[in-house]
Amino acid sequence: MLAEVREWLHKAAEDVRTAEVSCAAQPPLQDAAAFHCQQAAEKALKGFLTLHARVFEKTHSIEKVRALALAADPTLRAAIDRATPLTEYAWKFRYPGTPGEPSAAEVGEALAAARELLLEIVRRVPEAARP
Repeated sequence: MLAEVREWLHKAAEDVRTAEVSCAAQPPLQDAAAFHCQQAAEKALKGFLTLHARVFEKTHSIEKVRALALAADPTLRAAIDRATPLTEYAWKFRYPGTPGEPSAAEVGEALAAARELLLEIVRRVPEAARP
């Protein structure tokens, strides 16, 4: 089980890194960065739920896994609440005909929220489960 948790958290860390690289690209890939921030938060939460043997549905909705995570550790509330709005980045800018791109400020906030949630979760898992 710890290996599976580590895999989830490793994938979340890779999504954070991909978001950072997307922000640094010239020109920046804001829509890709926003998407990977959402992915990082989602995967970090799913890794945390795996650690606590909580069954979760296949979803990109942070809202849908939020209650399960808070039941396991209510002290994550601030970090989860900050990351919850990232849910819309799973789809909002990913398809033709959708709103343009998120602003640099919006992506900066998303990246900060994804990093914070991942860090808070990594702090709460055993060393053997850390990426």
